[in-house]
Amino acid sequence: MRKVLCIAAGAAVLLACGGPAAAAGDAAKGKELFTTKCGICHQVGPDAKTLIGPELNGIVGRKAAIVADFPSYSAGMKKLGADGYVWTEEHIDSWIADPKAMIPDSMMSLAFQGIPDAAERADIIAYLKTVNP
Repeated sequence: MRKVLCIAAGAAVLLACGGPAAAAGDAAKGKELFTTKCGICHQVGPDAKTLIGPELNGIVGRKAAIVADFPSYSAGMKKLGADGYVWTEEHIDSWIADPKAMIPDSMMSLAFQGIPDAAERADIIAYLKTVNP
């Protein structure tokens, strides 16, 4: 009985804490983190342009690989887009945690090691949710 209670308590703690993408995140911190960790390759905002990577306005809820003026999507990313993959908070979290694990042939997985800190990823995602066109 004690084991069952311990397992139930552990499950309750996990549900209450949620996964990295379930964390609320702080958009103000996320803006700072985006600028330092993502801004060299990506832009957001009304004047956002494609740089090394596509602009990310409205990325949360957007289908993968659809930015028309970004010609450099990898075969793996193009396949995700063709399969209807949508950038949910959870998908973005997985992607920025370790892009190489998700799509080894993408430019991002070759140049970007990922963000191991779950709180930082949650903050960046919170910020990205604020930059809808």
